[in-house]
Amino acid sequence: MTIENPIADILTRIRNASAKFHSQVLVPHSKMKEKMAVILKKEGYITGFDVLDGAHAPILRIDLKYIGERRKATRAITALRQVSKPSCRVYVNTGEVPRTLGGLGICILSTSQGVMSGHEAKKRGIGGEVLCEIW
Repeated sequence: MTIENPIADILTRIRNASAKFHSQVLVPHSKMKEKMAVILKKEGYITGFDVLDGAHAPILRIDLKYIGERRKATRAITALRQVSKPSCRVYVNTGEVPRTLGGLGICILSTSQGVMSGHEAKKRGIGGEVLCEIW
């Protein structure tokens, strides 16, 4: 089965698993999704991730992060939003990189130098396609 919009797929799977307080979520592996998981781990939104060998293709297992006990836990990821869609791509220059919730969240960009967070893109002075915002 081919996934037409892999960014929307990973965001939806994380959103649904987080809503039900699952400890892990399994996602079909791709380089883009793995780079997004690296950014989420680096920014503290997930506890970790692994690439597993599946029956037909590799699988990315993402360990979700919660703060507090299970009954009173709060999610590390409050919300996720896809910005650039296949029907409407959103590109930004260096000065236009969005500050999600005034800097409390992150945005993930696909740049000429790879996939990176908005903070990193501003430091390097580059722009690119805004994939999603997470807070």
